[in-house]
Amino acid sequence: MSWSSFSELPVLMVLLLAITKPLGFYMARVFQGRPAFLSPLLRPVERAIYRVCGVDSSAEQTWTAYAGACLWFGLVNFLLFYAQLRWQHWLPLNPQGFAAMAPDLAFNTAVSFLTNTSWQAYFGESTVSHLSQMAGVAVQSFTSAAAGMAVAAALIRGFARQGTGRLGNFWVDLTRSILYVLLPLSLLGALILGSQGVIQNFAANRQVAALEGGRQTIAMGPVASQESIKLLSSDGGGFFNANSAHPFENPTPFANLVEMLLILAIPAALTYTFGRMTGDTRQGWTLFAAMSVLFVCGSCAIIWSERAGNPLLGALGVESGNMEGKEVRFGVAASGLFSEVSTASSDGAVNSAHDSYTPLAGLVQMINLKSGEVIFGGTGSGIVSMLLTVLVAVFLAGLMVGRTPEYLGKKIESREMKMVMLAYVITALATLVFSCLPFAGLVTAGLGNPGPHGLSEILYAYGSAAGTNGSAMAGLNSNTPWFNLTLGLGMLVGRFAVIIPALAIAGSLAKKRRAEATFGTMPTHGPLFAAMLMATVLLVTALTFLPAFSLGPVAENLLMRSGVVFR
Repeated sequence: MSWSSFSELPVLMVLLLAITKPLGFYMARVFQGRPAFLSPLLRPVERAIYRVCGVDSSAEQTWTAYAGACLWFGLVNFLLFYAQLRWQHWLPLNPQGFAAMAPDLAFNTAVSFLTNTSWQAYFGESTVSHLSQMAGVAVQSFTSAAAGMAVAAALIRGFARQGTGRLGNFWVDLTRSILYVLLPLSLLGALILGSQGVIQNFAANRQVAALEGGRQTIAMGPVASQESIKLLSSDGGGFFNANSAHPFENPTPFANLVEMLLILAIPAALTYTFGRMTGDTRQGWTLFAAMSVLFVCGSCAIIWSERAGNPLLGALGVESGNMEGKEVRFGVAASGLFSEVSTASSDGAVNSAHDSYTPLAGLVQMINLKSGEVIFGGTGSGIVSMLLTVLVAVFLAGLMVGRTPEYLGKKIESREMKMVMLAYVITALATLVFSCLPFAGLVTAGLGNPGPHGLSEILYAYGSAAGTNGSAMAGLNSNTPWFNLTLGLGMLVGRFAVIIPALAIAGSLAKKRRAEATFGTMPTHGPLFAAMLMATVLLVTALTFLPAFSLGPVAENLLMRSGVVFR
């Protein structure tokens, strides 16, 4: 295997490390209400928004009020987007004359972008109008990501504060997330991507003459502006059905690198934000280190597996690796790395067909999806899920040594662990129960492959929904009433069954006083705890999903190496 196969990975990690501290420091200032880099320009705009919306920025909320505001905001967003999709044939900026979405597909799509999942059971360039793309998909990318960042800020305050039940103000955190973080970064990202050839216009689709004769339809639209926020927000919904494999969304290798960096930037930086807001940056760097090691190991495993390719083809003299489903301009390595970024971050953007990956590479992708959004994870949701895993790790450590577990001086007691287990169990059930129903004979339409790969397609789909990822293996035809409704329910569970317990934990921790560290206090920074944290991630994932993995990608790999094929 050549060094060039892995050359993009260290470049990406160096760039990610370089931006984590400055961006994390900036976001800590924003969420603490302190002067930040853009405050002189944006502070008047922020005040004006509060006046127009009637928000008292000085009033803080308990966890129940914070959760209620988050749920209310989500409900209104869902209803508005659903109505827009159902009525888009009557609305302007629809030069193609696209019809209204069917009720079940509109429900699935509205839930998808509300929950920051971006699952797409439709062809974007032939189903959704320019207005729905801009005022629907792009707006939801901002608002769903900002809601996740607001919840992350509230949970961090729960660890940082003492003797109070207040976690901040949801409306203030939401506004600051959009105004100070997402808008400036998305503008910068759109300019960079536009310079590489990502299109931005309001034109109708064009008919051009093909080289071999005949006519071809070239889709047009405001792509660069949506592409940038889809990556930053962890929404991942592509303007085109081919997503970031389309040359109008991802035209060059440099654009490919920039897109991966945009996906990981905010989730990685939030680890430093956590350390800064809690007063101990070592804690944040420990989380970053654990995420990075898991990410690098997953990337190497996928690239190695794809470079090795299918042994059945190797026996026929095919030694170029597994190029099926991949863009020639990216190749095996850049495609494999992008798939790791996509599934580890819960972004869902793809530059290759995951259905065509080798079974072991598919296994790594599914582990990423089902580990709970902790390997960087989504924008805001990633740090939330990782902190829940931290509580599991310190709880297990406490059981080993016979002490009440503590984290950042706060005792982790039964209330917190019940909430953590509630989040783990409900999201796991959303994946496993819905995954088994098609094979129980309730529905078979849409299954594209027989054998273990068919099971993998189903597991991937519901794992992607519950993990608020949105990517798909693409061999499954999910645009049916059954899949639209059940995947939509899985997305709602995966989002709000984590947000509500996380806010309950934050409210409980914020009331507690910090205990002074003693000689018996377990350090929660450094290599030892990072290793324990990684072990906890892999252990919980394996205990929950190992039987399903064994029947899916593991069985497929063993059968492939035995020469068994399915037709």
